[in-house]
Amino acid sequence: MRPALNDHAFHADPAALRSSGLRVLEIERDAVAQLLPRIDEAFTRACTLMLQCPGRVVVTGMGKSGHVGRKIAATLASTGTPAFFVHPGEASHGDLGMITRQDVVIAISNSGETAEILTILPLIKRMGAPLIAMTGRPGSSLASSAEVHLDVSVAQEACPLNLAPTASTTATLAMGDALAVALLEARGFTQEDFALSHPGGALGRKLLLKISDLMHSGERMPAVGPDASLSEALLEMTRKGLGMTAVLDAQGHALGIFTDGDLRRVIDSGIDVRSARIADVMTRGGRSIGAGQLAVEAVNLMDRHKITVLMVLDEQHRLVGAIHMHDLLRAGVV
Repeated sequence: MRPALNDHAFHADPAALRSSGLRVLEIERDAVAQLLPRIDEAFTRACTLMLQCPGRVVVTGMGKSGHVGRKIAATLASTGTPAFFVHPGEASHGDLGMITRQDVVIAISNSGETAEILTILPLIKRMGAPLIAMTGRPGSSLASSAEVHLDVSVAQEACPLNLAPTASTTATLAMGDALAVALLEARGFTQEDFALSHPGGALGRKLLLKISDLMHSGERMPAVGPDASLSEALLEMTRKGLGMTAVLDAQGHALGIFTDGDLRRVIDSGIDVRSARIADVMTRGGRSIGAGQLAVEAVNLMDRHKITVLMVLDEQHRLVGAIHMHDLLRAGVV
């Protein structure tokens, strides 16, 4: 009986391992390079079909092609082209109802003869949904049935047995990325658009969260008048817990700010904390930001000036809030 592979202790040569890794990358690099002349009229027709599609792009594929197809569908969906994946085997048992004549179908099969895909082809054709095929065989059944065929054939797989899908899946994935980015640019898709479809991601938080979403406002704003004593200002800072207080005139306009850093300087200078007026020790003006600005702009401003808190002012220079670095950290903006 032949022993299982796990029964052996392998002692591979590090140089041989590195050589194998390099060979794989070289083969896959060449496979992607071979796609360059195939960004041709067929590619532009495929893009046009998807740009003009009133429905969604439906991607399908079996096995490794299916895994690649899921990724292509996800990339399309996140870059402005509504798309989803349908398993061809499940399509024969009810999921074909997810596809309409308003959609465009991308079918992926390296051989172009995948039985599960060929089974549903007549139904897709009868439905009238345009078909884009991505195969490694331009003369295959799938390629011949499609309105547009994208050739993703490779000279060889990176697998030394030339069996495991490796270079072919890399080439297919790269072609899918080329489609997605071409459509992204054609649609004028922006960073803000990307953020709207990724609200939970770091980019989404940076591009969507505004100061008004995070700032302390109303009764939570630390503020005193210019005639307040320094000790009164310190009590206000303690109550509000932001390590600062704004100094406002009778109309609510910001005259300045007093922070923990200012307090350290006051103590070092020997000023009497009990008798000093806040107007005499505050930082006049002070750093501020608008409520409608992005939270990431507050991060940049704080980093640039080595501070941890900002007043939030309106166009008339009136205090409407305050924001601390801790608020930005909790929100995941930093």
